[in-house]
Amino acid sequence: MNKPPEKRPLILGLTGSIAMGKSTVAGMFEALGVPVFDADHEVRMLQGPGGALLPQIEAAFPGSTGPEGVNRDKLGALVFGDRDELAKLEVIVHPAVAQSRETFLYRHANSPLVVFDIPLLFEKGGEKDVDKIVVVSAPPEVQRARVLRREGMTEEKFAQILALQLPDAAKRARADFVIDTSGVIEQTQKAVEELVEQLSSGLHD
Repeated sequence: MNKPPEKRPLILGLTGSIAMGKSTVAGMFEALGVPVFDADHEVRMLQGPGGALLPQIEAAFPGSTGPEGVNRDKLGALVFGDRDELAKLEVIVHPAVAQSRETFLYRHANSPLVVFDIPLLFEKGGEKDVDKIVVVSAPPEVQRARVLRREGMTEEKFAQILALQLPDAAKRARADFVIDTSGVIEQTQKAVEELVEQLSSGLHD
């Protein structure tokens, strides 16, 4: 007799290019009671004070860590714009994040729906780990204005970040759902609520 399939939630992958409003949308899912796994937050924990990855990162990038964890400026200077160095860092970080994600999924096994908030979902092949994908999007001029308001952001940095990301149009084309964040916040909130309702009703059919 075959073992019954292990119960697990519907996994919604949440992604979007820089400054598209993904973090805001993730917060809206959480406010509606949907558990959210934030990959960026997990990385910050693993690289913060006492973080589990500090010894490996220091060994691979000497001088990039200290009592406060990873020195983001120093590490960024070593890997930013250098695909080989970035790949070396990813070999350290990605397996640890994947393990944390599995723990999260186990912890929320009885939830009908969970969200994986993954900035580089398409770029790193993460679509295979989710059931449906929602892309957060806004017009290029809105994205640009948001990015350049960030402290320390420059045109050069913005261009380098975009070069590492799949174009927004390509992400939208591969998405199951698209949430437009270019309007007022209430419109975005309504779109998230409608999506959660749509997915939840489908799970109850």
